[in-house]
Amino acid sequence: MGRPYSMDLRERVVAAVLEGGLSRHQAAERFGVAVSTAVKWLQRHHETGSVAPGQMGGHKPKKIAGAHAEWLRRRCTEKP
Repeated sequence: MGRPYSMDLRERVVAAVLEGGLSRHQAAERFGVAVSTAVKWLQRHHETGSVAPGQMGGHKPKKIAGAHAEWLRRRCTEKP
């Protein structure tokens, strides 16, 4: 899994669009990131006021758990 881009780069791209008058495409090309990345950073800045990356990794609970998981296990191991 890759690492998130630095906060400095994120802030420079957003500032280039908001304060520098560049389009998202122009800012992405200038700083060497994908256009979709620049667009997402600006959306995040608009929604949260920050360009900080979201959480990476961590614990994800199982989709099927408890009684339903037990029922499914029994069902899969039964002979037809």
